[in-house]
Order: sequence, then structure tokens, then C-alpha cells
Amino acid sequence: MKLRSALMAALLSLSALFSLSVRADVTLLNVSYDPTRELYQEVNKTFAEKWKQQTGQTVEISQSHGGSGKQARSVIDGLEADVVTLALAADIDAIVEKSKRIAPDWATRLPNRSTPYSSTIVFVVRKGNPRQIKDWEDLVKPGTVVVTANPKTSGGARWAYLAAWGAAQQKLGSPDKAKDFVAKLYKNAVSLPSSGRDATTAFLGGTGDVFLTYENEAILAKQSGEDLDWVYPDTTLLIENPAAVTITANAKAKAYLDFVVSPAGQRAFALKGFRPVVKGVDTSGIPKVKDANNPFPEPKRLLTVAKDFGDWDTLSKKFFDANTGIVVQIIAATGH
Repeated sequence: MKLRSALMAALLSLSALFSLSVRADVTLLNVSYDPTRELYQEVNKTFAEKWKQQTGQTVEISQSHGGSGKQARSVIDGLEADVVTLALAADIDAIVEKSKRIAPDWATRLPNRSTPYSSTIVFVVRKGNPRQIKDWEDLVKPGTVVVTANPKTSGGARWAYLAAWGAAQQKLGSPDKAKDFVAKLYKNAVSLPSSGRDATTAFLGGTGDVFLTYENEAILAKQSGEDLDWVYPDTTLLIENPAAVTITANAKAKAYLDFVVSPAGQRAFALKGFRPVVKGVDTSGIPKVKDANNPFPEPKRLLTVAKDFGDWDTLSKKFFDANTGIVVQIIAATGH
């Protein structure tokens, strides 16, 4: 598939990046989650060009990618990150709590609780949407095969889980009914890959009828030549993916984090299908979006963690605790 070819090229590019970094004046490591590989290649290139113009120095930014929770554990275990750009605030909080390698006030470093871009959950479907999937209730119909990553390991899958739960609770009116709805959804899941990118690969390889994922993953697949479509459910969730510098990071890493909320950084995000968080950013000319005049449409009902779920510490214990979390119970019951 064309996306997989693009990913192989990205890996080769990354290998070249590491070989070049030994000759750079400045080297940085951005530890990120799976769906941002192509995004940060673009951001890093733009930042390096501007840094060279401003200082005369050559900067190389290395990238590390994987499931967000696994990436957080890698930093806790000693991976020497300068910047972390993960899927969940809870993952950065875990680094703060367990390793002290990020300052407790990290969320005040940038606007929007240090969230440099946003996204939302969409349904990626086959070209022409042959199963006529339009909203959440279509995902629990008998015979509908759902692809989503495992919320025990994937940050993107946790966002998808919360979107499903929140939409069900809004419509059905109670936590018990929401739990029953989400259990039916996961019963329709053919498998639960460990990361969002692995789930993307499975769907593009022909598995499933519908893929529950980030809007930016749908746009990336389309930009890479995949013949597919995506649907915005009536109720979905605002995805807020945070960023932070480690306590050992130098001034260059902090400048890099400032760059991502500059007009140039925000434009780079938009071109890769991520929603800018700074007003007035140019969003024209984004390839392969559904509507060039409105590349990031507003959902009919947009849930947020703060408004609809409380804080990440509370919801993590409720839903994702490895022993008592509701999602663990649901997945165990499905046999995955």
C-alpha cells in the first residue's frame, strides 16, 4: 500500500537523520507517539531551516515513536529525551511522578495546557462507505467489523474509547448503558493492535469495515494515496495532545517548543491534518481534506475531557487502571 511505502521511506530518512546528527551543532530528541512520524519530519525541517537562518547553527532533531504509554515508560526508564510530545496529559504526568524528569508545572509552558495542536475522533470507512456507517450506533450492529487499537497501550485508542463512552452516555443517559454500548463495540473489534499506527496498517491492509481513529490519520492516509473516506459522528471528542520539555533540556529545546505554536509551526501541523490551536493560522491548500474551504469542520457536539470527564487522574483510574479499570473489564470479556 502507498502509506506503507511512505512509512518505509520515513524510516530510511530517520536512519539518515541519526547518521547526520553527529555532525550537527545542536542535536535534540523528540519522543513522540505513533501517528506523528510524518508530522514532525515536516516540523523539524522547518524549525531547522529557521534556526540556521537565525543563529548560523545546524540543528538535527531525532525522533522516537511508539504507543504513547510505552514512550512515557521509556523516558521514565532513562531514554534521554529533550522534548516529549505524547498523546495524553496522563502520560506526561506519569513521567513527572515516576522519574521527576519533567517539571510538575509543565502544562503552563505553552497555551492550552501545553497542547500545540488538536484533533478529533472520526470513522475511517471504505471508499463509498458500503456499510453506510454514519454514527456510533452503526458500529455495534451485527456484522460490522471495527478496527481500533488497544486502549491499554495506545493513547489514540484511549481517546477513541472516551469518545465512544461519552457519545453513548449523552444519548443513552446512564453510565451503565454507556458501558454496555462500549462492550458491544469492542465485541465487534476484530483485533486490538498495540498502537494506533499498527491499527492503521491493519485497516489499510484490508481488515475491517470501519477504523476508529484520529482525524489526522484519515487525512494522512488520503494524502498518501489511499482510496478511502471518513465520517464525522454527531458527537465526538476534542483530542488534545500535549508537549513538554524535560528538566535537562537546553535553550534550543525550549525554542523548539516555542516554535510549534508559532505561525510557521502551526501551518506545518495544519498541512499534515492536525488542527491548529492558534487563531488566524493559514489553513488553505491542505491536500486531500474533505472540504478545502472548511478543512477542520466543527462537530455537532464536541466533548472535552475537562467538561465531560473531569481530570485525567480521575478518568485514568476509572477507565484505564491495569487491575480495576472499566476498559480492562470490557476487553477481558470480549476475549481479546
